[in-house]
Amino acid sequence: MAGYDTNPFADPVDVNPFQDPSVTQLTTGSHGNIEEFNPFTESAHLTSNQKTVPVQPAMTSQPAVLQPSIEPSPQAVAMAAQAGLLQQQEELDRKAAEIERKEKEMKNVNINLRQNNWPPLPPKCPVKPCFYQDFSADIPADYQRTCKMLYYLWMFHTVTLFLNLLACLAYFTSNADGGVDFGLSILWFILFTPCAFMCWYRPIYKAFRTDSSFNFFLFFIIFFCQIVIYIIQAVGIPHWGDSGWIIALTMIQTNIAVAVVMMIVASFFTVSAAFSLFLLKKVHSMYRRTGASFQRAQEEFSEGILTNRNVQNAAAGAAGAAARGAFQGAN
Repeated sequence: MAGYDTNPFADPVDVNPFQDPSVTQLTTGSHGNIEEFNPFTESAHLTSNQKTVPVQPAMTSQPAVLQPSIEPSPQAVAMAAQAGLLQQQEELDRKAAEIERKEKEMKNVNINLRQNNWPPLPPKCPVKPCFYQDFSADIPADYQRTCKMLYYLWMFHTVTLFLNLLACLAYFTSNADGGVDFGLSILWFILFTPCAFMCWYRPIYKAFRTDSSFNFFLFFIIFFCQIVIYIIQAVGIPHWGDSGWIIALTMIQTNIAVAVVMMIVASFFTVSAAFSLFLLKKVHSMYRRTGASFQRAQEEFSEGILTNRNVQNAAAGAAGAAARGAFQGAN
């Protein structure tokens, strides 16, 4: 009952934690085998250096042996170079043959595509077409309509000359003095039909196709002469082979039927002249937009003359003849 006699209201006893028996034993007792460790002493360095070093694996591969270098002989080098050159030559020959074959194929294709198709003659006809004409393939879209109009003018020109021949024949049947006109009308039909095609239609076709200043100038000169001829034919001077207004009006009192036929032909000549003037002005406006000039036409003419094989052969022949003449004169 001693524990119950303690006064709970008395002051508590101060408790020193260092007076605990376990603490006092450690502080007062000997340290025994525990040595004081100083990291800065030499023994510490020795113990720190005594570390386990990993064992390196043993080298099992054999040491490298240098092989003696063998230099190729000059004959081997020359043979290798020759073989390489032969291989390159064979490759070049093969490529050249391939290029030549393709060029031949392209030429054959171009020949087949641009085979002459005008005039349109039947296949069994012994006379073959002389020209190639394709407006959609050769003529730019801006010039196709004008070029076709010139082609139709040439066709109208041909029909008019043929009708003029018939009108002059009718005039000759009613008037004995009309033999000269009939003969000349035949000549005009035979002469002017191909000449008009070759002299002013083909040049303008080439001018539109290649934008050639020289062909433009050639067309302007010849076509202007053609307009003058149309005007003369429309006038109808007697004994000139033209069924124009003058000779048609003189036939009214003699034969009205012949006069009517001749008036129709005279009106055709008049329409040809007026339509030609319209087309000449139209082509001239197009020509000014293309940037062509007289100097450019001269250059094209000079280049055409110099590159013409016939002109070159003639010049070479003339030069050879002159050289031979000079040599013979010197002897």
